[in-house]
Amino acid sequence: MLSLLEQGIEAVFTFQVFGLVLFGTIVGIIFGAIPGLTSTMAVALFLPITYTLAPGAGISLLVALFVGGTSGGLISAILLKIPGTPSSIATTFDGGPMMAKGEAVKALGAGIVFSFIGTMLSIAALIFIAPTLAKVALRFGPHEYFAIAVFSLTLIATLASGSMIKGIFSGVVGFGFATVGIAPVDAIPRFTFDYADLNGGFQILTVLIGLFAISEIINVAETVKHEQKATIGTISMKNVRGFGFSMQEFFGQGWNCIRSAIIGTGIGILPGIGGGTSNIVSYIVAKNRSKHPEKFGTGILDGVVASETANNASIGGAMVPLLTLGIPGDAVTAVMLGGFMIQGIQPGPLLFVSQGALVYTIFVALVLSTIMMLVCEFYGLRIFIKLLAIPKHILLPIILVLCVVGAFGLDSSLFDVWTILLFGLIGYGFIKVGISLPPFIIGFILGPMAETNLRRGLQLSDGSFSGFLTSPLSASFLALSVASILWSLYQQYRKPR
Repeated sequence: MLSLLEQGIEAVFTFQVFGLVLFGTIVGIIFGAIPGLTSTMAVALFLPITYTLAPGAGISLLVALFVGGTSGGLISAILLKIPGTPSSIATTFDGGPMMAKGEAVKALGAGIVFSFIGTMLSIAALIFIAPTLAKVALRFGPHEYFAIAVFSLTLIATLASGSMIKGIFSGVVGFGFATVGIAPVDAIPRFTFDYADLNGGFQILTVLIGLFAISEIINVAETVKHEQKATIGTISMKNVRGFGFSMQEFFGQGWNCIRSAIIGTGIGILPGIGGGTSNIVSYIVAKNRSKHPEKFGTGILDGVVASETANNASIGGAMVPLLTLGIPGDAVTAVMLGGFMIQGIQPGPLLFVSQGALVYTIFVALVLSTIMMLVCEFYGLRIFIKLLAIPKHILLPIILVLCVVGAFGLDSSLFDVWTILLFGLIGYGFIKVGISLPPFIIGFILGPMAETNLRRGLQLSDGSFSGFLTSPLSASFLALSVASILWSLYQQYRKPR
């Protein structure tokens, strides 16, 4: 471990990677701070850049965008009472009232510090949990991987915001698009219509850019004409020491911080949930455990601490299933999974054996970007406040051009440009009718994994399905799949009642 950690430190503390992590953290904060520009969109937008970088440098950039984007949402959540990202929804509950009471600096300072602490605690959990879990996963074969893929696909229901039927539909459509091209194992062309460009199927990069960047550009562009200029109260930094709150207030939030970090990490580990849920759950628990629950929503520090600790703690949690099992923990890690695949790397237990140095490079990059997030948000606060007022009609065309250039630069093919536009329209249509996009990505990525390992498992057992049931690990995951489906059906049954 010490040798791998040393290699990770050497890889990150080079001029190129250090600069990329700093750049990614700042850009992530900006994307998180501007309502409508999420960390998912930031990671998707910068995927083409990672294509030309070494794996360590490219993945370090993506994790820096993830960290910065998750924390950056607190800036607009407090100053504008608008969550910059779904992870900052609960921050507005008390951050906004604190701003109205003239305690904006205290709210921002607490949000920044406890975002830092929450992320660091979750990274520590990631470092200790991931290698142990990977050792267990090394026993996996085709039967086990098929069962894991099936279990992951059943979690599509949890990724669906609202209707389970819509979530399943989104996942099936994603799986359908993944079947285009040469089939695995027997190499038979499927759904190519004798069009040569479709033989290779749709590249994950173009799908991600289209779904998460182009669709969001079209969606946000609808309201640009009706956009009102953001009004930000005057914030005085005079006579402010440190982060704007006392050491007594800091230590008074100790148990709230630890509890929220545990909630955030635990929810982050569960595939398909992430910071968008953890911040709300943590806020509710903090309110229920408080001696003064009536103060929540009126501008109390406890609410900001609970939300920001939990949503950032979900970062390390979401990375656990991604690195150890190849299962994305949330929408951002689903896009990051595409980043790994672009580099020709398959996340999973073998990653810790074949790419041990890369794993520890990711760990070090996470720690470094978290420290940079703390420094950049504190010293760059005035700059970020001004960036909130950038007109969308200037920002969106620039992002669109970057998306098109990135897609074209992948293979110097106009087919990829048309592909991002196609999936952009599909994503926009899904948004308009209330269908979640993450299940589409899960189906697109994990569907082929399920198909390939099903066929390999059947070959190993001479066409018999018994191999999937006689393996203890495979049978366990299949049982969990059934339990997941039954639980989702039960939840759907309870909703109208």
